[in-house]
Amino acid sequence: MVLEKQVFLFLNIVHNSMKQKLTETFKGGGFSLSPEQFLVMDTLWDEGVLTQQQIADITMRDKNSIVKLIDGLESRELVRRSSNPDDRRQNLIEVTPYSLSVREKIEALAYESVCEILGDIKKKALETFVKVLARMEINMDPTSDLESMAEKYPTNKDNNG
Repeated sequence: MVLEKQVFLFLNIVHNSMKQKLTETFKGGGFSLSPEQFLVMDTLWDEGVLTQQQIADITMRDKNSIVKLIDGLESRELVRRSSNPDDRRQNLIEVTPYSLSVREKIEALAYESVCEILGDIKKKALETFVKVLARMEINMDPTSDLESMAEKYPTNKDNNG
């Protein structure tokens, strides 16, 4: 198989498998949550009250998909929408007391799942992989800067060295 075709195929397979694994892990832990919804929750837990557009910008998703994700989170009583008093055209999204009460458990499930997925891959290999992914994104969108985004939204967790 041509290397370029393998890269495309393998990224697609791993992406889909990772989403499925995270969904199953959340479900096994008692939460009906998709990986995309988790990213929204994780962003809100870390950043506080945000507009839908800010969530879209941070997660690099379009605003329409964010609206659907928030609808699902709101129906699960994880977030609450309110009108922005400074601009009534905008909705402010904030976490609920319930979501704060389950935050640690959901984050632990996500971390456990990702650690299982990463397995025995060494930190250096992961750092190289992240740089390759960032370069691929720049090749598709020269204005994209995943490395700056990673610095702005760093992880507090450390993996295998």
